[in-house]
Amino acid sequence: MRAYYTADREKFFSDSDDQILGELARANTSALDLEQKGAWLQQIPILRNALMAIDAFTLYFEFTIPRMGKRADAVVVIGDCIFITEFKVGSEGFDRHAIEQVEDYALDLKNFHAGSHHLSIVPILVATRAKTSPMSQPELALDHVSKPLLSNVIDLGDILRHAAAQHRHRQLDVAQWASSGYRPTPTIIEAARALYARHDVRDIARSDADAINLSRTQDYIAAVIEDAKSHQRKTVCFVTGVPGAGKTLAGLNIATQRSESHADEHATFLSGNGPLVDVLREALARDQSARTGRSKKHVERDVRAFIQNIHHFRDDNAGSATIPSEHVVVFDEAQRAWTRTQASKFMQAKRGIADFDMSEPEFLLSVMDRHPDWCTVVCLIGGGQEINTGEAGLSEWMAAIRARFTHWRVYASGQIVQPDYDLNHDARSFIQQDQVTLSDDLHLGVSMRSFRAETLSGFVAHLLNGEAEAARTAFAQLTAYPIVITRDLNVARCWLRRKARGTERYGLVASSGAYRLKSEGLHVKASIEPANWFLNDREDVRSSWYLEDVATEFDVQGLELDWVGVCWDADYRYSDDGWQHHKFAGTKWRHVNDAFAQLYLKNAYRVILTRARQGMVIFVPKGDADDPTRPPGFYDATYAFLKACGLQDL
Repeated sequence: MRAYYTADREKFFSDSDDQILGELARANTSALDLEQKGAWLQQIPILRNALMAIDAFTLYFEFTIPRMGKRADAVVVIGDCIFITEFKVGSEGFDRHAIEQVEDYALDLKNFHAGSHHLSIVPILVATRAKTSPMSQPELALDHVSKPLLSNVIDLGDILRHAAAQHRHRQLDVAQWASSGYRPTPTIIEAARALYARHDVRDIARSDADAINLSRTQDYIAAVIEDAKSHQRKTVCFVTGVPGAGKTLAGLNIATQRSESHADEHATFLSGNGPLVDVLREALARDQSARTGRSKKHVERDVRAFIQNIHHFRDDNAGSATIPSEHVVVFDEAQRAWTRTQASKFMQAKRGIADFDMSEPEFLLSVMDRHPDWCTVVCLIGGGQEINTGEAGLSEWMAAIRARFTHWRVYASGQIVQPDYDLNHDARSFIQQDQVTLSDDLHLGVSMRSFRAETLSGFVAHLLNGEAEAARTAFAQLTAYPIVITRDLNVARCWLRRKARGTERYGLVASSGAYRLKSEGLHVKASIEPANWFLNDREDVRSSWYLEDVATEFDVQGLELDWVGVCWDADYRYSDDGWQHHKFAGTKWRHVNDAFAQLYLKNAYRVILTRARQGMVIFVPKGDADDPTRPPGFYDATYAFLKACGLQDL
């Protein structure tokens, strides 16, 4: 952990204001404006007065919070307690955003800084012109992070002294604490913002032993790209991973790295996931505009060139023989590319290209094959995540390479033989050929979305396979990741609001076939605007925070929230014969007999059950005996099965 200025009690009281200001200014890498200088000159004497009665402490000015890309004004270590102090110079009140900001700093340290996991952390917001201190006594949660204390200048010393009283005589190796590992697990939105702003991925992503595979995967792909470039050949990499393992993060990092240090390559990140593209573009445009002062409309042009919808890339290159500017393209969720039937039908009917007769994988590879020298295609593959009719899966990519691109070298994850990747017989035979190199370095096996529960995907897999005993065993390992169940939607909403702190985000999700949740006030057919749902403030009725609009698997795949309310309908219901698949059509439920449609429904629930980073509540309606579309029997067996998997009632 880094700070601009560090001092124990002796140094802090012996250094002059000018000496401290000089150290702060030298460490500051950006232009030092008069406002920042003035803020420091006010904070120094405030802290001197507040810490006068504390016998021993260590002070850190401008303390780095890497995952958030920000710095806390001051961190004070007293005994074995950490005080994070944020100043609002000139403020008479305590703004909600400022309260959330200092609480976010505290939660970030608790969750991601190894030395802080077992310590008490007290966030303090100081409004320098406030007349009173409305919140001056710590209220520690179970994880020993206090609600933010709200203080004026006069009361800060008393607050620190009283709050630290029980901690002052406990010894903490401050140097070891400060240098202990920082293992951030950003959301994909946070990661995209940081990478696009040219932050090093090591500053925002975990680098511990459990997550080291992410760097190995990126190094392997970088070596493949360099080999293709130096030997003038064409290569394709297939990267697999469990939900939340960092596939999209790896892809974004590859694209940003190649674009920054290899300008001639014009690397681009492509995704067929429309909501993901919309959310990331909007997040990057808002962030870039705020940081640079450029208009959002002007910034959007650059962002759109970096993150593209794969269907727009396809349409731009259809009917043209132009060589693409990109030498490196990253296809996110490549398993969702369309089959020959789906792609041909769409291109002929919607784009007027009568002779289009290729699957999307074949066409996309043919576009990159136009390069006379070299190129590399990186396909990010999520196992068991095909959720829509006409999605090709990995076998279609293999079929295209086998039929038309025998001169391409193929590098693939050794895990593609697993059932989740659904390789057909021809694809399994193909990967045995010399043209293909298999490597476990191309598989990301540890979930980093759920930093509290790396085994969540295993639990969900057992649950969806109807394996109650195995699910219960896996659930017992999720000690730091709460999953609860309720039959009351309002109870679920209250649980989400109570669990979330700071700017931790929560929302309701359901499968796109959950039509009878309409009786509960949840309309899955009323589409949300993903960018508003994921990005807008809690005061915006369109945001996830409002808990009114429910997102489906199509809206949330590839994205995440801190806390999720999973709303379960009768489309995927449990019975004595295991899971049953249904679709609501007209006025009643109908059995789904098609194997692919059954798979899509199962995967829809896999997606919504793996969106939460910190925990979730599952809402199963009680049904209504007077409503033939939702009798209690449609829901009771599902509820009983989830209980058999270990879940506890709220």
